Amino acid sequence: MLKVGLTGGIGAGKSEVSRLLVECGAVLIDADRIAREVVAPGTPGLAAVVDAFGQEVLAPDGGLDRPKLGSIVFADREKLAVLNSVVHPLVGERSRELETAAAEDAVVVHDVPLLTENGLAPLYDVVIVVDARPETQLDRLVRLRGMTEEDARARMAAQATREKRREIADIVIDNDVPLGELRDRVREVWAELVRRART
Repeated sequence: MLKVGLTGGIGAGKSEVSRLLVECGAVLIDADRIAREVVAPGTPGLAAVVDAFGQEVLAPDGGLDRPKLGSIVFADREKLAVLNSVVHPLVGERSRELETAAAEDAVVVHDVPLLTENGLAPLYDVVIVVDARPETQLDRLVRLRGMTEEDARARMAAQATREKRREIADIVIDNDVPLGELRDRVREVWAELVRRART
């Protein structure tokens, strides 16, 4: 099994790269998706978040009000650290369960947004960083995700710098390119991952 850590700044296009890797044959473990699962209604994770931040982070349906929680934690590094201390251990536990279930010869791609920030690079055989210029990230967040420019900039500022991400990369995928070029680059990277998995 080859364990791959995939990361990139918000709006860099990491989700598109992970989708293309799955098309190639990767087993994907998506930390964001797991992070949503572990704070679903009725879970101990959601109860712990409410204990830490109060009832105001609940939506009327009893689920987590993500925009509300985001506006609290992305403006305050200490509150973000509190949230991470609740959610990250739960995500790690579930990720290990999914990895254990994968085939022995699988290329397992862990999609981890905060891989750089949390010093997780040593956990993986290969680290892939999806990279885009900050102006590209900002444009995608505002135009495609409907964020305000202020919110988008705050979220970008809460993450590691582009330089810090590139420092930990074994492979960099430039995503300031058209989709066709991105697909070709991902196929090249996949061939390299398969080669490494066999050695």
